[in-house]
Amino acid sequence: MAAADKIDPTILQMHAKVCRTMAHPTRLALLNELREGERSVGDLAQAVGATQPLVSQHLGVLRNQGLLRTRREGSEVFYSIAYPKMVQACDLLREVLFEHLRFQEELLGTNPEQRE
Repeated sequence: MAAADKIDPTILQMHAKVCRTMAHPTRLALLNELREGERSVGDLAQAVGATQPLVSQHLGVLRNQGLLRTRREGSEVFYSIAYPKMVQACDLLREVLFEHLRFQEELLGTNPEQRE
């Protein structure tokens, strides 16, 4: 990496903070549920199989990091993804994980395709 290609330390800190925010399966599930558009807290709780207070807590963490937007309609709060590229980033990381698992299966000889 050339000196001009170095990443600003502030950006690295921000990146690490976003990664820590995303480092929970429930938060990842919530982002996945929001990929199609805004949803209410109750709807999201039912979709991810968690209690509404727990989902509200995780949504708050994502919102405080600036990853979600909110809209209030009466007493109900609706959430949406602030940056659709976050969904793309999660999808890309998931693809890498699948590739890694396939590689491990090949190394261990547990890949069903190799047994034929």
